This record gives sequence, structure tokens and C-alpha cells, in this order.
Amino acid sequence: MTAKVNYADVEVGTDIPARSFPVDRANLVMYAGASGDFNPIHWRESFAKAVGLPDVIAHGMFTMAQGGRFVTDWVGDPGAVVDYGVRFSSPVVVPDEGGATLEISGQVEEKLDDNKVVVALTARSNDQKVLTRAKAVVRLA
Repeated sequence: MTAKVNYADVEVGTDIPARSFPVDRANLVMYAGASGDFNPIHWRESFAKAVGLPDVIAHGMFTMAQGGRFVTDWVGDPGAVVDYGVRFSSPVVVPDEGGATLEISGQVEEKLDDNKVVVALTARSNDQKVLTRAKAVVRLA
């Protein structure tokens, strides 16, 4: 695969349209199985509340993975991601009824040599920024 986005077609400030990712408890249970992280704060409401959380919360790495998915869907090739990192600023709270929505948008922040760009991501859930310093370096076509 190669990236479907051309380096010549993007500039600093190019917006990547926001996408919404629904998150429900079934997603968290599936992620727990895939990752091996069965911490009950991610699936048992009574436990999450007992340790001071407002409700069950999504795994941080699940949230980060959705940001990665956003970038790879945009560029069209998972192998085009050269570097990716985030800091976690708030948890994604996932109530039993209705779940949560994670909204992610991006913007080209810098053009580098070798057809690479830096994409800054914004990730929010329930009006809270859930990732900070979220950036990906992507090699474009």
C-alpha cells in the first residue's frame, strides 16, 4: 500500500475533517480481550465508582488507537505512519446507556522533508479534551 494523500496537495493548516467514533462497553470488553488489560475500571461500573471514577472509562490505549485509526483512514495506508504519540488528559467516560462518542479532528501542522507531514490531532469526548500533544508524522505519496 501507499498513501492516498499527496504531499503536494496539503499545506500547513490543511484541516482533516472531524470524525466521530462511538464507544460502548462492548468495545471495551473486546479491547480488553485483545490487549489483555482486564482492569475492572474498564467494564465494571461499581468498581470504577468505588475507586472514585464517575463511571466506567475507556482504556487510554483504546482512545489512542482511535486517533491512530483516524490518521490511517485519512492517509489510506497504516504503513505511512512514521511516528505517533499522545498524552492522556481526561478519560473517556462510557456510561452503560448510550455509551460515549469520541470526536477526532486533525490539521497539518508542519511539512517536513521526504514527503512527511506532522499532523496535530484534537480528540474530545463529552466536551472534554481527552488527548493532548497528539501528533503523528506521516509519509505521503
